[in-house]
Amino acid sequence: MIRIAGSVSKSWLASRVGVAFDRDYYFEPRRRHEVDRLCNDYVRRALPDWNVFYTESNLGRIEYFADNQVLVGGIQPNMIVGMLLGAEFVATDDADADITPGCLGHISAADLPAPETLLDHALVREFDRQLRHIQADRSSRRHAIPPFFWDASGRAAVHGAVTSGLKYYGDAFFLALATDPERCDAIVRWLTDVSALLVQHFAQSGRMPVHGIHVGECAACMIDVDNFRRFVVPTVSMLGRLFKQVRFHSCGRSDHLIEACRQIEGLAELDVGGATSVAVIRTHFGTDFPVGIAPLVDDMRSLSTAPILAWFRRVAEENAEGDLTIGFHFEKEYNAETIQALHDAIREFQR
Repeated sequence: MIRIAGSVSKSWLASRVGVAFDRDYYFEPRRRHEVDRLCNDYVRRALPDWNVFYTESNLGRIEYFADNQVLVGGIQPNMIVGMLLGAEFVATDDADADITPGCLGHISAADLPAPETLLDHALVREFDRQLRHIQADRSSRRHAIPPFFWDASGRAAVHGAVTSGLKYYGDAFFLALATDPERCDAIVRWLTDVSALLVQHFAQSGRMPVHGIHVGECAACMIDVDNFRRFVVPTVSMLGRLFKQVRFHSCGRSDHLIEACRQIEGLAELDVGGATSVAVIRTHFGTDFPVGIAPLVDDMRSLSTAPILAWFRRVAEENAEGDLTIGFHFEKEYNAETIQALHDAIREFQR
């Protein structure tokens, strides 16, 4: 079975609706809720034939979304952790937010703070306060979604420790994987402990039972299989043992990692870049295993529908009637007619 599920970006909505994704949007729940509802109302009107809604790329799921949901601390997971480690939040009115780079560049592995001390940070206390306020206001019927969650499904989301290490230490972290692996071992295990602790904390304060975890190891596709086995498999497996079901994401072509992914404990789904061979995944995991794949960016930007349709035919053939979701995040630069052609092709394929 092949399905399609997408999300709509801030860049597209800023150009169409005129909303500003400024600092207050991220840190004031009432404003967040108002803007999110405005965005989703527009998406429903503008893209009625697409299975899409406004959410963070690849994280929220439309079947678990309702208009009364309020995202408290609805900020990408590695940005929240980065702010707890001293990074500054950088909002951009018409694009995704970010944090200042290299927040751990001056800290050695031996000097990393005990993970539990981060729970005393003012940002954590503020998010907890906002959750309590919404939970106490029964008249509004709003449903608070805590940080590290993106809908009511109970699936948490974190960035993988290697991807986070790259963001917090800079490009030198990748070199250190080879030149100073013992130090990197300590860093990635510490970052995994921090992610696990924060998910557990906000699940409790947000009254959100955890039913699984999405691990966005976006940079995994850039490392070799030996480093993947050393640094990624153990840390993701730790999260798998703790949270039972793992959806593992790697952004780019990941063929060389697929066999090693079988070593991840609790692995329940793979989510990969569009150049990855679905046939390779099916060889190692079979047809019942859920797989997500994203179309290629150049194909979505193309004025011609031919490239994306050729890509879909290749993916559909390799899928061998397996459980497959094609997921996309609609950016301002993409061609709507091309995305429409992909929807039409999938509907025709299902007949």
